[in-house]
Amino acid sequence: MRRIDYDREQHQHYARGRALTERQLKVWIDAFAAVLPGRRPLTGLDVGSGTGRFTPALAGAFGPVTGVEPSVRMREVAEAQPARPGVRYVEGRAESLPVPAASADYALMFLSWHHVADKPRAVHELARALRPGGRLLLRANFSDHHPRPWWLDHFPQAHEIETALFQPLHEVIAMFTAAGWRVTDFTTVTEPSSGTRRDVLDRLRLRTLSFFAHLTPDEQEIGLRSLERAVAEDPDAPAPEFAEPLLTLERG
Repeated sequence: MRRIDYDREQHQHYARGRALTERQLKVWIDAFAAVLPGRRPLTGLDVGSGTGRFTPALAGAFGPVTGVEPSVRMREVAEAQPARPGVRYVEGRAESLPVPAASADYALMFLSWHHVADKPRAVHELARALRPGGRLLLRANFSDHHPRPWWLDHFPQAHEIETALFQPLHEVIAMFTAAGWRVTDFTTVTEPSSGTRRDVLDRLRLRTLSFFAHLTPDEQEIGLRSLERAVAEDPDAPAPEFAEPLLTLERG
């Protein structure tokens, strides 16, 4: 599967297309708090921070956070937000984190694991960056634990694409445990509705989900037209909620 170049694609609309409501953000922060140490402050890494949709909230809840993002354009969008105490953004990626060894208490990877090109190297680099006992919060779509949102069936090719993009859960766990990590928690987090079905359609039109980059323009249009017809039947109905997997690993 080709890698998405966020400096050429998606960065202009990513923040809007992937925005979280305040209620959704609170649910995720509470879920992270439940699997992190209780002491404060904690030093964090937001690996694959993108346009910074989580980084300021992490800093507000837990302590100083470094957002690590390889895309210049995505970082520019994040840095254009009002300055927040304890937040900084740097160039880097999971395989090469620009932070000292044993300098962070936790790292969050929220829907960024599938973008990592050299996963074995990232496993060791994350261990280098975290202190002993540090936690990795891995919100990833696993091929065998996928939330399957209600609109995905309108893009028949998406199932094959996502199967190729995402690893099964056991494969991810085996990769980390072989390198000395241990699993401390696996749960699902029910993210509140993001609004009406029309709201979801409007965001999907921005094409900021990874699978869009692997569809042809015709496949994108056919799927969106199908979805538009379905949404038109009841556009103001609340978009369904679904449970999303969160894997927590601890550095040995």
